[in-house]
Amino acid sequence: MIETARLRLIPCELSHFEAILQDEARLATLLGVELAADWLGFDAAREAMQPAYEFLKSHPTALGWWTYLFIHKADRTLIGLGGFKGEVNEEGMVEIGYEIAPAYRRRGLAREAAEGMIEYAFAHPEIKRVDAHTLPETNASTGVLEKVGMKHVGTVDDPDDGEIWRWSLSREEYRPVV
Repeated sequence: MIETARLRLIPCELSHFEAILQDEARLATLLGVELAADWLGFDAAREAMQPAYEFLKSHPTALGWWTYLFIHKADRTLIGLGGFKGEVNEEGMVEIGYEIAPAYRRRGLAREAAEGMIEYAFAHPEIKRVDAHTLPETNASTGVLEKVGMKHVGTVDDPDDGEIWRWSLSREEYRPVV
């Protein structure tokens, strides 16, 4: 688990994925929380749950470097998800991503989640760099990445999304949140 001032990021275990895929009310019961409207975000996130579940089933060591459920502590509400896009690669890099329910946006919660994931990553000595990708335009997500110290380092041609922007933060550039 990753904990920040206002959030608890819970690693999404197989039982959580099963509840998401079968009955989200069961997920709320498992976690002991309410579900924010649109907590899962965009349609692509919902469509990604089955492949994410299958990946974790076949790669159990990815738990901790995979999907996290974002719980707003004070509201006891599941407000989004994100996490890492897999374990550290041969270059010492992990990639983060995040999605916050519309009712909880513009409160600094995406920034807080990103900071928590970055801190978690750099607590592991094998991590040399944390990356993220965004649409190729200035938007809320690019603002979050700038606030957590990431730099826009170029574009990437993604087979699914086309041109996207790559953001990066090295261990040497990282400044923990105080």
